[in-house]
Amino acid sequence: MIEFHIEARSGVAPYMQLVHQVRQALRLGLLSEGDRLPKVKDVAAMVAINPNTVLKAYRQLENEGLVSPKPGVGTFVTGTLGDTPRSEHEPLRQELQRWLAMARGAGLDEESIEALFLNTFRSSTEEEK
Repeated sequence: MIEFHIEARSGVAPYMQLVHQVRQALRLGLLSEGDRLPKVKDVAAMVAINPNTVLKAYRQLENEGLVSPKPGVGTFVTGTLGDTPRSEHEPLRQELQRWLAMARGAGLDEESIEALFLNTFRSSTEEEK
């Protein structure tokens, strides 16, 4: 089951953070069709936000065709974003873990690692255009 978290200083609306986390879990194969999302009240308590914020996120995911609510039962995954099996990601994950260890060894903190990764990712995406 997915465990949500909210970064108050991210500048991203809490409901969109939840939407992004579900999308990411779908892309990585951590959630599959038929899986049940946590109950709204459980998510609200887990991340200390208003239940209406969770409902807004779940409605957004429903509008995207990724989940479907079943009244009295829960909200279930009905779509997927993953185009490759999770097992095929494993070599990339291992390489990324080695890179992260090197970055930490070079003295970079979490924010610096994230900034370096995002900057490099964005630069490479622009070069491909």
